[in-house]
Amino acid sequence: MINNKYFAIDAHCHIYPEKIAARAIGGTDAFYSTHSVCTGVVDDMLSYADRAGIDKALVHSVATTPRQVGSINRFIADSVARFPDRLIGFGTLHPASENIVGDLEDLLSLGLRGVKLHPDIQDFKIDDYRALSIYEACEERGVPILFHAGDSRYDRSNPNRLVPILKIYTRLNVIAGHFGGYTIWEKAVEALAGIPNLYVDCSSSMPFLTDEKIKEYIRRYGEDRVIFGTDYPMWVAEKEVARLLSLGLSDEAYEKIFAKNLLKLLNL
Repeated sequence: MINNKYFAIDAHCHIYPEKIAARAIGGTDAFYSTHSVCTGVVDDMLSYADRAGIDKALVHSVATTPRQVGSINRFIADSVARFPDRLIGFGTLHPASENIVGDLEDLLSLGLRGVKLHPDIQDFKIDDYRALSIYEACEERGVPILFHAGDSRYDRSNPNRLVPILKIYTRLNVIAGHFGGYTIWEKAVEALAGIPNLYVDCSSSMPFLTDEKIKEYIRRYGEDRVIFGTDYPMWVAEKEVARLLSLGLSDEAYEKIFAKNLLKLLNL
């Protein structure tokens, strides 16, 4: 627990098999011109979580081709099986798959509780017609989707692509990463705040924002709609926790953001 006070879940953690972790992180770092500080393997992630007082982590990865979907989902499920008291798993899907419904059924049969999509890295627009069957199937089965959201360099995951999906698939719960719009936070909050089936996480955002802006976004989205996440392996969990705690929010707000909002969303 954080400060022996707040039960906490890191809801945005990328993990990889040890033999490919360095290569996977290198590709992501090159894509974002960043330098990840952690190794990307589950044991390393849990050691950072322990130092930060984080109790559980939501882990995932994304498939850049349809043929990767099954192996990635099995890897995530196997990781959860290794640490069942510490990990919650989200699987991946790919809009170019010839059997999206079958892929989703396999994902659920593995005990995974949601889907992670990264339109920028997977190279599709959120409102691409190929992805609609993902949303239909997830909505029908009550499966939430965590999107990477936003990038000023592209127009694949920005709010103008996400809003129509949220309004069409109104029973589909969505977590939009990075306060709804990485590097386009103002546009995101203007477009997304108040949409009832939308949550946001705070990953890969706080290092770029002032305290005042972070508090403003929490207020505008609503403390019932903000979820804590670090974007492991990019950032150190202890620093992300300390930054959030430094904002001086209420105990009720911290309880919701650190765990209760995600637990409610996942019916846990």
